[in-house]
Amino acid sequence: MIRPSKPILVRLLVAVAIVYFGFVGTMWWAMHQPPETFGRVMARMPVPAVFLLAPFETMWTHARAGDLRMGDPAPDFALMKLDKSERIQLSSLTAKQPVVLVFGSYT
Repeated sequence: MIRPSKPILVRLLVAVAIVYFGFVGTMWWAMHQPPETFGRVMARMPVPAVFLLAPFETMWTHARAGDLRMGDPAPDFALMKLDKSERIQLSSLTAKQPVVLVFGSYT
């Protein structure tokens, strides 16, 4: 049986490490981008590799943590109405009256 020489194994391990850290680095970068960019990057990722090879949950938690505290105003955002008639911006609503945001699943 032929044993591979140490320099070949070292080169192979270095190559694997470079590919791995490149993959994780790309994921880290994508997680810090707007949702549209993140979605485009993740659509091209091999799904099992994302969850098996990278510490996805830990990276996601750190990337999307934010620095809001209880009592802070909600970040401003704009969304289309369901009938697509106009865009509503949170700051335009809070100027008139308090707004309660409820996020959940009603299934």
